[in-house]
Amino acid sequence: MSAADPADDGSDATRTTASRGSFVRRTAALFALGIPGVAALGATVATQLRDTPLPPGVDLPLPLLVAASLIPTALLLLVAVAVGTYCAPRAGLRSHVDERVARGTPILSSLRGELPEAVGVGLAAGVAIVGLDAVAALLVPEVAQLQRAGETPSVAALLATLPLRFLYGGVVEELLLRWGLVSLLVYLGWRLAGTGVGPSRRVVWAGILVAAVVFGVGHLPALSGTAASLGIPATPGLVARTILLNAVGGVAFGWLFWRKSLEAAMVGHAASHVVLVGVSLLSRLF
Repeated sequence: MSAADPADDGSDATRTTASRGSFVRRTAALFALGIPGVAALGATVATQLRDTPLPPGVDLPLPLLVAASLIPTALLLLVAVAVGTYCAPRAGLRSHVDERVARGTPILSSLRGELPEAVGVGLAAGVAIVGLDAVAALLVPEVAQLQRAGETPSVAALLATLPLRFLYGGVVEELLLRWGLVSLLVYLGWRLAGTGVGPSRRVVWAGILVAAVVFGVGHLPALSGTAASLGIPATPGLVARTILLNAVGGVAFGWLFWRKSLEAAMVGHAASHVVLVGVSLLSRLF
């Protein structure tokens, strides 16, 4: 063995350790980005638990119940962030926060040029969702029933949903669906396709569309619970409307993630909620 061999081994070990440390720091930074959204979900869960009788035999303090309910979400977020941190850069997808931790590149100056398009796409997605929901109400009676029965009772109650909409919806859902799921699907599709120059447009669009449908399907349990509480049957038309409306947003935010960045997708998601909240406010004020 030459004298250079130990030095080479040490250099390789150092690089491996540094790479692992970078992965951990990048994962931790993106996970921390989602913590406020998890906290917003916790506040919503706490309100629901205060207003709902506990099952017989359950006698735990409210903070402990809330914390227990958030553990699965936090673990899922951690897994999604770790998966995205590994897959996204390899698939040509990016996050400014990830790049800031990895290479020290500035976040705001990198994001600034993406903001107009991100806001525009998000607002357009919000308008499309509102328009499609109006059409669905004309075609599916259960949709109209759900809209009437499920309206937020007051402006104050609607405004109270803003942290959940912007912090959980705009940030956590993007970390889960775009950074985690889209990155994984695109990376796996690219590797399975066997091309060495990066994922093709077809592979990327397949990942975006699959994640968008998963996003829509993921809202079905909430739909089922809400419809059941209001005495409205979860008909195929109502189910299709729920999947479609959420998939519209998923495609728009997935496109922003692909063409711009994770943070652009977050901005677009938040902008779509501006439209949704604005329409709800106008319907209550006028």
